[in-house]
Parts: sequence; structure tokens; C-alpha cells
Amino acid sequence: MAKRFLHKLRCVALTNYQQKITFSVKARIVDTARYGPLDALYEKIDKGELLPDPIQVKVCEVLQRVYDDIEEYNPADNGIFSRLFGSKRKIPKGLYIHGAVGGGKTMLMDIFHNCCDFDRKSRIHFHSFMVDVHQKIHETKQMTATNTSKSRFDPIPPVADRISNKSWLICFDEFQVTDIADAMILKRLFTQLFEDGVVVIATSNRSPDDLYKNGLQRSNFVPFIKVLKDHCTVINLDSGIDYRQKGVVGDQRYFVKSEHEQDDPLDFIFKYLTSKENDTVRPKTFTILGRDVTFRKACGGVLDTTFEELCDRPLGANDYIHLTQFFHTIIIRDVPQLNLKLKSQARRFITLIDALYNHKTRIVISSDVPLNQLFSPEKTEDDDDTRILMDDLKIEKTQADASASIFTGDEEIFAFDRTLSRLSEMQTQEYWDKFGKP
Repeated sequence: MAKRFLHKLRCVALTNYQQKITFSVKARIVDTARYGPLDALYEKIDKGELLPDPIQVKVCEVLQRVYDDIEEYNPADNGIFSRLFGSKRKIPKGLYIHGAVGGGKTMLMDIFHNCCDFDRKSRIHFHSFMVDVHQKIHETKQMTATNTSKSRFDPIPPVADRISNKSWLICFDEFQVTDIADAMILKRLFTQLFEDGVVVIATSNRSPDDLYKNGLQRSNFVPFIKVLKDHCTVINLDSGIDYRQKGVVGDQRYFVKSEHEQDDPLDFIFKYLTSKENDTVRPKTFTILGRDVTFRKACGGVLDTTFEELCDRPLGANDYIHLTQFFHTIIIRDVPQLNLKLKSQARRFITLIDALYNHKTRIVISSDVPLNQLFSPEKTEDDDDTRILMDDLKIEKTQADASASIFTGDEEIFAFDRTLSRLSEMQTQEYWDKFGKP
């Protein structure tokens, strides 16, 4: 009885809020000729595409203010002559949105990005952005390798200039720092980007103060946090609801092996999907950055592979992104229950799912355990990779750096919440219908 009453009370509250929102959007569209992110959000709620969520509206109101601030903004006003003669124009503040997984951070950022009607903007996953930055640094160093000057060359400013010349508005999805190579250059890179007039919108599961938490040499990273806060308003989006989980409906695409011991449903799914492909079943070899990577079973846009093929080998984000360019659907067999003794494989699996999700690739999975048990945070002793890395870095267990997340697995535990949320969404009929290609 109490549950029924609370449900009824919630429905009444949502109805009242819906009426308020409907009135607000009509009034706003009358009052302004510009169609901004707040209008777009209200319209989606009015159409029933989104549930009314006051926390999302609050965050979108801040996005609207950023949108209004950049309406007349021209980063060319911050050029070299402005710097020389002291007439530099104030750069609009960006926004850093953090909160639990599935709360709508990416959805709101995409609404904002889609409303910005100009060319010099980009929307990119932060990991992909940093891969590209390191590639640009490498290219810049190669171009200046013949420079006989004895002065030390810093490749960061020209790399930042290349980025800002292409986009003065950059929307970063999943802003996270786990790699020491990224951590050590972020302050210099973003200081230069902000000097060039770049406006940043970012989503993250972590607050700025928790970025690169327990990372190696974190003291060298901490100054970047102030730079980020100086140029971005920080806001939390956490309504306590994971909207990805709420969408779990439709046909099964995650299979527990013990429940299907006689007939393997993945064999049927592979045959069904490949019946629509104009190709034969055969191995597929890719050359990625000079390395040959072979998968035993593929047909057209469908890859039938195993956890071992994908995560036991030393593959990285570039390799997984490469797969998304060739396959619209990937079947992943024999995923074990992941724990911190399998930290390297778990990290690759997290990177894999991020790449497949961000590039709208469909997946079917078979595993030893149900999805909600896929990751176990228990760990009894250091694995071989951890011991070797600590030996290489000459770090003793008693030293402060021994508690860094690269050794404790804290980053993997945190990231896996996002992975489970994304896997849940990727099982939904809505996801499959939206990104279906056969």
C-alpha cells in the first residue's frame, strides 16, 4: 500500500513538473528567436522522449548561459595583436559536468553541441583526443628533428595551435586521466588551449579534484586542476537514476553460458546476422600501426571473436577503434568474471567497451556470470604484471607510490561502473534499432 502511494505521489509530481516545463518552453520560444539547449531539452520532454528531471534542467540552464555567452564570441579577437596591445577579449567560461553513470551528462552535452551552429567545433571522447594529441606531438618532433638549434624545443604550443585553429569549442566526453603520459602534459596543453581562446565543455564521472586520484607523480598533475577550474564552471549532475538501466528491454543479447549448455545461441545469432552479409566466413587480418592483428572468424560487417582474442593480447584503444570501422556487430564469447588479478585484461575490456559504445557498435556477449556479477573487486595478491612494473620503477610496497591506482586497481573499479552501465544500454532494443546496419 505504501509503495503504491509513493508511486502515485511520484506520478503526480512528475505531471505537475511536466506542465510547468511545457509552459516554460512555450514562453521561452516566444521570447527568443534563438533555439538553444534549454529549448531542445524542453522539447524532448514535451514530446515524451525524456522524463522530466529537475537536476538535468538545472545543468541545462548553465549550458544555456554558456550558449548565450558564446553567441557573439570570436576567438580571433584574442589573436597576437590583441595580446601585444592589451585588448584581449574575455574568454567565455566553459562547463565541467560530473556525476554518476547514466545520469544524462553526455545527452545534455550533445544537445548543447548540436545547437551550436558554427563550423569550428568538435565533440570527441577524451581518450581519443589524447591519442591524437600524442600523435601530433610525435609528428611535430619529427618535423623539427633536423633543427640544429641547441635550445630545447617544446612541441606543446604548436600542437595546441593546430587544435585551436580547427576548433575553438571542444566538447569532451568521459574526461578521465589514467595515464601518466597524459597527466604530465595536461597543464601545459590546456593552458595553451585556453590562451588560444578555446572554450571547453566536458563530462566526467569524477570531479576535477578526483581526477588522476592516487596516480603516479600526482603532485605534478595537481596544478592542472586549478587551470581547469579557472576556465570551466564545475557542476554535479547526480539525480540517483541510471537512465541506461531503465531502458533494459527487448531480446536477449547477453548470455550466461551455464544456462545454454546444449545449444549455443551465439551460433544462431552469427548465422542470422551473416545471412544478410554479402561475404564468406573467413579469418580477417588488419594492419594497425605496422602490426598485423588477426581474428579467426568474420563475415562482412560481423566479427565473431572471443575475450581471449580481444583482451589477452596487447591491444589498445587504436586497435579497438579500428575494428569499429569495419564491423557493425561484434560477438564476444567466453568473457570471464573479471577481478583485479586480471587487471590488464579488465583494463583492456573497459577500453574495448568504451570504443564500441562511442562508435555505436552493437555487441552480443556470452559470459561465465550474469552481467551484474561481471566484475569482482576482490584481489588477494599482486599479479605478475604489477610486480614486474613495481620492480622496473624500483618501487617498494612500503613507499607512497605503491598505493598509486595503477597498482591498487582503484581506477579499474571506478571505471567498471561506467562499463556495466554502458553494457546495459547496449543490450536494449532501442540501442540495436538506432545503430543497426544490416
